[in-house]
Amino acid sequence: MMACKQFVLSIYFFGALVLPVAQAGESSPATSEQVPIADVQVRISDHGAVVILLAEGKAIPIFVDLTVALSIQGALNGEKLSRPLTHDLMHTILEAYGGKVLRTVITLKGGTYYGALTVAVQDQVKTFDSRSSDSIALAVQFKAPIIVGRDLLDSAGGLLEKPKADML
Repeated sequence: MMACKQFVLSIYFFGALVLPVAQAGESSPATSEQVPIADVQVRISDHGAVVILLAEGKAIPIFVDLTVALSIQGALNGEKLSRPLTHDLMHTILEAYGGKVLRTVITLKGGTYYGALTVAVQDQVKTFDSRSSDSIALAVQFKAPIIVGRDLLDSAGGLLEKPKADML
């Protein structure tokens, strides 16, 4: 619980994000080379919590709500909160039934990011439409690949600049 409180408090004290907000067109990995995300970071900006997907020297910022930011940051740090958040519950349920997340593919359609979360349970593999933030949170928990299309990375990915603020 103390780690959670420290994380929440730290959010209010970090500076602004120095990455541009994506103003890209539509992205469809089915028609574009797929690029694996090399790193995921959670930061705070003047506009709220943001998940940053990093690949090939570029960063794609995705704004998320605080609960999702907490869930992703906790999974990245290997921390367990005293009470499970929704993504923790979903992780526990999937594992209890022998399931796992295989990957998520992030796309951009009409200015909104989407996640295509691929899950395997026993001998069945299904892909579910989801919010990008939810699919990222589960992929991080399962250490599954996060993938974007080359077209999305090229259009929405800003060149990685040195941040003025520390990561969360």
